[in-house]
Amino acid sequence: MAAKQNDAGSILDRITDMPVRKRRGRLKIFIGYAPGVGKTCAMLSDAHEEQKEGMDIVVGYIEHYARPYTAALLEGLELLPYIKISNEESSTKEFDLDQALQRSPDLILLDDLAHANAAGCRHKKRYQDVEELLRAGIHVYTTMNVQQIESLTDIVYSITGIPVDERIPDSIFDSADQVELVDIEPDDLIERLNRGKIYREDENTQAHLFTKEKLTALREIALRNTASQLNRIAVQISEQTKTNEFDTKEHILVCLSSAASNKKVIRTAARMAAAFHGHFTALFVETPEARELTPKNKMELRENLRLAEQMGAQIATMYGDDIPGQIAEYVKTSRVSKIVLGRSPYKKRGRAKSNVMDKLTALLPNIEIYIIPYTEPSFYKRLPFYAKYPKLSLADTTKTIAILAVCTIIGLWFKYLEFREANIITVYILGVLLNAIVTKGRMYSAISSVMSVLVFNYFFTEPYYSLQAYDSGYLVTFLVMLAASFMTSTLTMRVREQARQSAQKAYRTEVLLETSRKLQQAKDSSAIINEMAHQMVKLLDRTVIFYSVHQGELSAPQVFPKKESAFDPGAYTGGNERAVAEWVYKNNKRAGATTDTFFGANCLYHAVRGGDKVLAVAAIVMDQEEPLEVFEKSLMIAMLGECALALEKEKLNEKQKEISMQIQQEQLRANLLRSISHDLRTPLTSISGNAGILLGNSEVLNEEQKKGLYTDIYDDSMWLINLVENLLSISRIENGTLNLNFQAELMEEVISEALLHVNRNSVKHVIQTELDDELMMARMDSRLIVQVLINMVDNAIKYTQDGSHITISARRERHRVVVEISDDGPGISEEAKVRLFEMFYTADNIHGDGRRGLGLGLSLCNSIVNAHGGTIGVKNNVPKGTVFYFTLQAEEVNVYE
Repeated sequence: MAAKQNDAGSILDRITDMPVRKRRGRLKIFIGYAPGVGKTCAMLSDAHEEQKEGMDIVVGYIEHYARPYTAALLEGLELLPYIKISNEESSTKEFDLDQALQRSPDLILLDDLAHANAAGCRHKKRYQDVEELLRAGIHVYTTMNVQQIESLTDIVYSITGIPVDERIPDSIFDSADQVELVDIEPDDLIERLNRGKIYREDENTQAHLFTKEKLTALREIALRNTASQLNRIAVQISEQTKTNEFDTKEHILVCLSSAASNKKVIRTAARMAAAFHGHFTALFVETPEARELTPKNKMELRENLRLAEQMGAQIATMYGDDIPGQIAEYVKTSRVSKIVLGRSPYKKRGRAKSNVMDKLTALLPNIEIYIIPYTEPSFYKRLPFYAKYPKLSLADTTKTIAILAVCTIIGLWFKYLEFREANIITVYILGVLLNAIVTKGRMYSAISSVMSVLVFNYFFTEPYYSLQAYDSGYLVTFLVMLAASFMTSTLTMRVREQARQSAQKAYRTEVLLETSRKLQQAKDSSAIINEMAHQMVKLLDRTVIFYSVHQGELSAPQVFPKKESAFDPGAYTGGNERAVAEWVYKNNKRAGATTDTFFGANCLYHAVRGGDKVLAVAAIVMDQEEPLEVFEKSLMIAMLGECALALEKEKLNEKQKEISMQIQQEQLRANLLRSISHDLRTPLTSISGNAGILLGNSEVLNEEQKKGLYTDIYDDSMWLINLVENLLSISRIENGTLNLNFQAELMEEVISEALLHVNRNSVKHVIQTELDDELMMARMDSRLIVQVLINMVDNAIKYTQDGSHITISARRERHRVVVEISDDGPGISEEAKVRLFEMFYTADNIHGDGRRGLGLGLSLCNSIVNAHGGTIGVKNNVPKGTVFYFTLQAEEVNVYE
């Protein structure tokens, strides 16, 4: 059964088939102050009452310890089958989260909220299972003891002396919609224990917890926290109704370190932030010593950072040697009101150097500082260079020996020139300074300082070539030389480290600013993701994988490997990894390596979220890589936030374009309907009127009068037919449904065909054709180009006086054929030329029939010519008139066909 949890296909299918609910589920916690108070029984009794009301209830996991009364309460409730997780040593039964999500009841019952799941489950903790159930819209009833609240761990331990391994973050308890305290008198609880109703004889491992004093203290804590939860809910309700513009909340700052006891400081600060209903920030000052932490200390530091995040703290990071100065700067800029520090009671306080608390008190006299005693030292205590693990390097050793040899040679030369010994001492001090610059680690600087004194004693003090000295003053000289060497090497190392930190900070800041600039310049969503991924690779020096979201689903992964790395995408984009990305997309939570969800994955997955909506999923390859540093993680989250804003902006722009297009379409539709309703009225009225005259007065009318009426009816009908043809052609072109059939056609034949269908009033005008070559051919769809010529010639007939000259010409210009329709009419104004090819535009002309003009003919010509890849325009005819022209692609005549 364990394989079922890790099978990618199974997980992906279950995630896909999950029922979707819009509302978040409600969480009710039954809390007690000790085991055996009756939390599970109270939860089952409430479940039976809800079941009577018609609610669909499922028991997800209940630990009844073979108690008859608890087992009796389970009767009548549906039990969800457990999954069996097997390993080499043993097998355990666990809650089946995926089956519960597929079953999707209204309410599910889960015992022991703080339970740690076995390896092989999706989440490390059961409260994470509960969070996923709530996000799926399923209500949850669960149980826990008060000592399992994270912030109370130290207080409970001081009372009971029993460490609590299974805990939940305060945020889970605080976010509960309802908390019910299951209470019982301590004497009655002790009696239950003695009668064997809590543990069997072989399971009673916590009998020393059940003393009246300890139980009374735990009961008081439980009552106080339940009351605080009720007060917290009331405060949240009141804050939602406030309209105060000014934020007057307290701001609590806790300082992080790598000490295991720093957890106590974090929990204390979290309780203070909860009590004051204020902001909570955890500050980590990265010093040069932080790079030399042992793996154990690094792991402790990561655990402390994770605990601070769980307790609701905002993580901040600063660089520098002066820890109090960095803390003071952050306090001033962030308006911190209270600082919580930790300090070991065994730390010796020197006279020359005060501790962090004393310096902070001097720098921040108006800020309240709370000191929580440490029991273990942290890395903030500077360790001497000899207390650290030395790392030997052949290159640095060679450099040290070479510098010492050069200094000795120069010293022997100075001795030959009879220079004073002070000059030789200066040479060795310069050598120590140079050695500190070119080597890594304090060890080489220390060795160089000691060796310089010994070599100076050996070569340059009497007796020569021995480590003795006749002059007693040489001892002072040696000590001063050694002290000067140590001081110069230490200062040089510090300056170099500060330069490294400054360069690193400048580089990361540059990456962040560059990311913002590149995201603003990106043209679309794919460009935004591409730029974001390259910036993440640049910052983290790790391979990055992006899953963009299209139409509610994750797209195929886009892999961005780091430079000069042999990378196998299949190992990081397969079914298992895809399943994790899908889960992150659906749950809007991070998962994967270094997290408590899908912690066996090879990548760390973060949701690129805009509000409550996931816009993309970013994966950072963590396989065989060190976890992200605090500052790197903060910058990465900030960059993902920038990416989310850019993607949201792009989506808003696309939506705005769609809305703008819809508005234009609505305007087009309105203009079309208005123009058609106005312009069709006249020809339809004319047709119906003439037809009525013919029907009612056919005997009275002579043949000439009838012919005139027939002619009017025909003209009006042809005008309507041409109008409908233009409308249909424009709609096909705009919708992209017009299929173009390109062929080589003779221009002479196309023009002749068009002249057969022009307005019958063409007999009142002089129309002629001029072709440079009778075999001139062009690539076109002939039926559409014929329509273009008809519209242009009809336009010339309509807007010129009777007897005007209209010329249709065509000539070859390189690879194009230029077709012109010129007339000697009154011409067109310059303002009209600009808008002449717009839809529904008609130029005012006293010679034209203003009643019949939708302004579609030239707009249609423009669309057809553009579809052919040509150009269209209008210009003045000399000495008067107008010339319309358009171009087509020329074709060669094949004389062998």
